[in-house]
Amino acid sequence: MLRAYGAWLSVCFFWGTTYLAIRIGVESLPPFLFAGIRWLIAGLLFLLILRIRGVPFPERREYLNLAVVAVMLLVLANGCVVWAEQWIPSGLTALIVATLPFWMAGIEAQLPTGNPLTSRKVIGIFIGFAGLVLLFYPDLNTSFDRAYLWGISVIFVAPFSWAIGSLYSKYRPVKSQPLMAAAAQMVIAGIVLIGIGIAAQETRRFHFSMAGFGAMAYLIVFGSIVGYGSYIYSLTKLPAAKVFLFAYVNPVIAVFLGWLILNERLDGYVFAATALILSGVLMVKSSRN
Repeated sequence: MLRAYGAWLSVCFFWGTTYLAIRIGVESLPPFLFAGIRWLIAGLLFLLILRIRGVPFPERREYLNLAVVAVMLLVLANGCVVWAEQWIPSGLTALIVATLPFWMAGIEAQLPTGNPLTSRKVIGIFIGFAGLVLLFYPDLNTSFDRAYLWGISVIFVAPFSWAIGSLYSKYRPVKSQPLMAAAAQMVIAGIVLIGIGIAAQETRRFHFSMAGFGAMAYLIVFGSIVGYGSYIYSLTKLPAAKVFLFAYVNPVIAVFLGWLILNERLDGYVFAATALILSGVLMVKSSRN
């Protein structure tokens, strides 16, 4: 059990830092190739380590479920974050992704065996989205940049897609060793994202950059192998409600690092919005079914 909680703490910290690393990476590298190479290298390294330790590959019949989760969590959710951070601050991105429990609660309530929405959950969701309105208020008054607005719109796909992928993984689990399943998902996602990048003709813009490749190396080790591997492992060993508490920690770390290193906005609006969003998350997660 201590190992599972250690994995969860890794998710809390390292995933909070990945928003900053992504923001730095996409300043010089095209988004889909950047994300795809990250996941592919991380997945292959993870597979190699696990095979040396004697962990078997997933069974052939499991690859469809693994592919669905890989596409929803890593291609769509993470891919949207990477693409949008070309224009959107890392801290703001993290706060939008922090709305994940709202999407989880809403989607699961629609499932035949899911938990219904209670009045406490509904109030929590409204409080959280009020925080988002407050977060965007200064930008809506000063910025009408089309790329910025597109980025904001695309980021909202990320928590929605992550919620669907996580619930699919919960209700359609595979029997493979959790870390091997995570490694296979990374490889699948990497191949798909690289294919998207090639189709989008990103190879023309892919050039060496110390900052870009440094960010990629960090994401490969700490965002993918350590972070995603820990997430999958903790999800199989701990109650999902406890695992998703990482949503409280990630945005706080991301907002602070964005302000400290990239000089991103950190004012009264951000503090108030963060408090409202996390309060809403707390209400949703603490609600009894």
